[in-house]
Amino acid sequence: MFNLIGAVISGFIVGWLAQVFYPGEVETNWVMTVLLGIGGSLLAGTITASRSPGGINQGVSRAGCLASVLGAMALIFIGRRLGWI
Repeated sequence: MFNLIGAVISGFIVGWLAQVFYPGEVETNWVMTVLLGIGGSLLAGTITASRSPGGINQGVSRAGCLASVLGAMALIFIGRRLGWI
């Protein structure tokens, strides 16, 4: 249960940071913000885990947090191109 709560909280923070740093105005509700953050974290985690020798079980790092925000920004870009956001 605490993992789910932690994923929602970190997803909100990552999604919010992605919206702040994305050029232009991004208007979404808090549910979409959480989903963007969680999706960005999953996208970045999948890409970085496949390229690192440690795999998925490396823990929290500054580079991973930055990659999560960049992944969420990529999802905002894709969502705008497809008309979802």
